[in-house]
Amino acid sequence: MTTPVSVQLVAVVGGSGAGKGWLVARLSELLGDRVCHLQLDDFYRDRSHLPLAARAELNYDEPAAIDWDAAERVLRDCRAGRPAQVPVYDFATYTRSGGRETPPWQPRQIVLVDGLWLLHTPHIRALFDLKIYLDTPADIRCTRRLTRDIGERGYSLDLVEHQLRTAVLPMHDRYVEPQRKWADVVLTHPLDPTQISTLAARIADFASALPDAAALAS
Repeated sequence: MTTPVSVQLVAVVGGSGAGKGWLVARLSELLGDRVCHLQLDDFYRDRSHLPLAARAELNYDEPAAIDWDAAERVLRDCRAGRPAQVPVYDFATYTRSGGRETPPWQPRQIVLVDGLWLLHTPHIRALFDLKIYLDTPADIRCTRRLTRDIGERGYSLDLVEHQLRTAVLPMHDRYVEPQRKWADVVLTHPLDPTQISTLAARIADFASALPDAAALAS
């Protein structure tokens, strides 16, 4: 029997520093308590079996860095309105944090999912009802990445600049930018508030036709 779809999955895709989190926050403000947020970043592979120095040398800007089996399970659970087991990733240590299962995560009617490569693989791409791509200039993306990784993740300036040169920018050109062609909506920097309001209304109209996720999951 086909599982009824009770949740709208919206992919928000763009390069590192493109403004994915910012857009999700603005859409969440406009759409209210019907919305929840899921990050592909939570599904980075656990590297606790490696020494810390070796973990720092890995390329985290290519799709193979993600545990796609786990990500797909959670996305399918979300789509059916079922509670999901979402891992918690610690960027300071490149490992899954906590060492134990986290409480099940309950999706709401609209799940905004942000990530670098959500449209890269056809069977993952097909799970989304709406696919948004953020087109942001490289200089802005790099400045934001520097600020975030130094201020929030505790990385050194030398490490972040090395990652930008050797991984972030070349991997963006190889894996991130090509996804633009699969997007339903392409937003170009700087974002217009009217565009965001129109996008929120489009999401709300679609979600209003869905059955209640909590009722289906009970």
